[in-house]
Amino acid sequence: MFRTVAELVEIAEKDHILISEVMIQQEMEMKEKSREEIFSEMEKNLDVMEKAVEDSLKGVESVTGLTGGDAVKVQEYMKENTPLSGHVVMDAVSKAMGTNEVNAAMGTICATPTAGSAGCVPGTLFAVKNQLNPTREQMVHYLFTSGAFGFVVANNSFISGAAGGCQAEVGSAGAMASAAIVEMAGGTPQQSADAFAMTLKNMLGLVCDPVAGLVEVPCVKRNAGGSTLAIVSADMALAGVTSTIPCDEVIGAMYRIGKQMPSSLRETGEGGLADTPTGRLLKEKIFGMSV
Repeated sequence: MFRTVAELVEIAEKDHILISEVMIQQEMEMKEKSREEIFSEMEKNLDVMEKAVEDSLKGVESVTGLTGGDAVKVQEYMKENTPLSGHVVMDAVSKAMGTNEVNAAMGTICATPTAGSAGCVPGTLFAVKNQLNPTREQMVHYLFTSGAFGFVVANNSFISGAAGGCQAEVGSAGAMASAAIVEMAGGTPQQSADAFAMTLKNMLGLVCDPVAGLVEVPCVKRNAGGSTLAIVSADMALAGVTSTIPCDEVIGAMYRIGKQMPSSLRETGEGGLADTPTGRLLKEKIFGMSV
C-alpha cells in the first residue's frame, strides 16, 4: 500500500484515517490475517514493553556492571525535585533508559526497531500516557504508527547500527516515537511526518561506537536522548513548525551518510567512545573477567 512517508500521509489524508489505521490495513493485506489477529499481535508487544518498563523501575543491573539503576535514580530525582526539563521528558528518559537496562540485563524487550534502540518508543509512550490518558486501544495504535514509519525506514535506508550507525537505530526509534506522539495527541498525518523528520534530522551522523562491543555504553543513555528529541519534535510539529526538508529526503540523507561512515563507527567497537582510554580499559576489564 505504501513505501514512502509521502505515500503513507497521502493515503491517510485521502481516506480520512489515522496513520496507524493505514498500517493495520497494510499488515492485514501483507500477512493475510484478520484485524483482530493483527491487533492482538501488536497488543502482545505492548505487554512486553510495559513489563520491561515495570521491571526496570524495580532496579536491574547488567552482568558487566556497566549499566543499571539509572532509571530508578531519575524517578527518585523527580520525586524530590522539579525537573528542569519537565516531568514528562524526564519520565520518558527514565523509562527509555530502563527498557535498555532490562535489555542489557538479558531481560525481554521488544525491538523497536532494534534491541539497542528499544527504549525510545515505550519510554515515550508510557511517559505521555500519564498526560494524554489514552485507552489501551490507542496505546496499541501508537505502536502501529511507530511501525508504519519504521517500515518506511527499513525499506529505504537502515535500521541497524552495523549498517548505518546509531542514527539508524536510536535516530529511527526516536523519530518513530515522535510521529506516534503526534497522532496520539490529535495531530495530523503531516504533522506526524514533520515530527519524524525533525527528530531524525537532529540525529543524522550519530555513530555506533559501543564500548567493548556491548549494547550498554553509550546505548542506554542515547535512548534517553532519542526520547527527549521525540517529545520536543512532537511539540514543535503540533505547534505548526514544519520540516523544511521533506521526511523521505531526510531518510534518504540518513542512508547516504551511513554509506559514508567508516566501519570503525558502525558497531564494530573500534572507534568513537569505544576507542577512548576509558573505553579500552573497560573492554580489557570485562573480557579479562569473562575468561
